Amino acid sequence: MKNTFSREIRLVQRCYPQIYLACHMTHIRAASTQFRISSQDSSILVHLDASSQITPRQLAIHLGILPSTLSASLKRLQGLGYLQKVSNPTDRRSFSLQLTEQGIEAMSATSVLNPTLVSQVLALLQPQQRRLALKGLQILADASLRLSAQKARGISR
Repeated sequence: MKNTFSREIRLVQRCYPQIYLACHMTHIRAASTQFRISSQDSSILVHLDASSQITPRQLAIHLGILPSTLSASLKRLQGLGYLQKVSNPTDRRSFSLQLTEQGIEAMSATSVLNPTLVSQVLALLQPQQRRLALKGLQILADASLRLSAQKARGISR
């Protein structure tokens, strides 16, 4: 049976690598940045946000690593002031992760996407195109987080 979204799937598969390759930054090492974080640390931060929240379990599943492996990195990033734990108001035993202002700065400065190159790509777009492109990226990212949450709960489609 043919996938109803096969055309759209191919478009995402083609476009995402083009963006990545055009804007990719050389990999970083912890000692080489003022933020003292590695590429692995940066890849954790990029999956967090200052407004939305993700649980450590959801993040571990999404990253394909054990929660115990992720725990040490989260503790280190929290110690550096890059993330905070937000208590669940309905269940005090659980918490979500959120980027702090320092974390946003560290994530941006150590992203695999070079901010100068991303800026140059965005500058090539008309304002309306830029708004649509960014809105589309946000929608895809939000759906990706929902999929990760479903995986964490053991729900598959």
